[in-house]
Amino acid sequence: MTASARLRRAAALTAVAAATVVSLTACAFAPTGSDAGAAPATEGALQTVTAGKLTIATGEPAFSPWVENDDPASGEGFEAAVADAVATQLGFSEDDVVWVRTTFDSAIAPGPKDWDLNVQQFSITDERKQAVDFSSPYYTTTQAVVTTGSSPAASATTVAELKGIPVGVMSATTSYSVAEDQLGTANLSVYSSNDDAVAALQAGQVDAIVVDLPTAFYLAGAVLDDGKVAGQLPDSSVGGDELAFVLPKGSALTTAVSEAVDALRADGTLDELQQKWLAGTAAAPVLK
Repeated sequence: MTASARLRRAAALTAVAAATVVSLTACAFAPTGSDAGAAPATEGALQTVTAGKLTIATGEPAFSPWVENDDPASGEGFEAAVADAVATQLGFSEDDVVWVRTTFDSAIAPGPKDWDLNVQQFSITDERKQAVDFSSPYYTTTQAVVTTGSSPAASATTVAELKGIPVGVMSATTSYSVAEDQLGTANLSVYSSNDDAVAALQAGQVDAIVVDLPTAFYLAGAVLDDGKVAGQLPDSSVGGDELAFVLPKGSALTTAVSEAVDALRADGTLDELQQKWLAGTAAAPVLK
């Protein structure tokens, strides 16, 4: 082969190699399947169930002091205000936050969700962590006993006195775990919701109910006739009740939401909101 022929062949091979590299590069970055024709995601954009929106779920109805007037979008009430602050911390405007409603049990059940985060006094437990993610806690509360002035529980000052009377509590909650730990199960009646437990108290089927402390003050002051917070149950082997946002298992938002909660704790926002919405809840004595 002549020198000129060798040069022509080398040039041809170089051209083929260059074309191959261009082709492979195009294949590597070209959209395929459902992504074909889609605009590339904005760098750092949060993955939410609806692009550009943050969907937050809560219970129905949602009660004070957690949500005022059953209107979480107002930002009124402790959890509504915390959720609003977290959304702002994540970069969402008020118009980009969408509120939906779910039951308590369905929120912590395994499976896909149609919301990004859920807030309705969910306490962090190892069992629940098997099915859902939790953010950093935004509040730590205790469990309290609510009764009426005419009930034998109204004069109770010790846990032992409560063991001899019927007490109601909502299933699958930290309230139930603490009540079981402190009071046993012999006189414990279990209900599917706090509403059902309150109805049982009003009907005289139980003499007291166990709920978290802020809810106890709300029920005693705004729901029950002659309502009274008998006192707080002491710390038990169950431990404190840390409330946190629930997210779908493996959510890409879990770290971002936790970081937002941590930032709100660090700058004093959580303390300010707690003082604003939960200020009177430290008044209940601890039962001995």
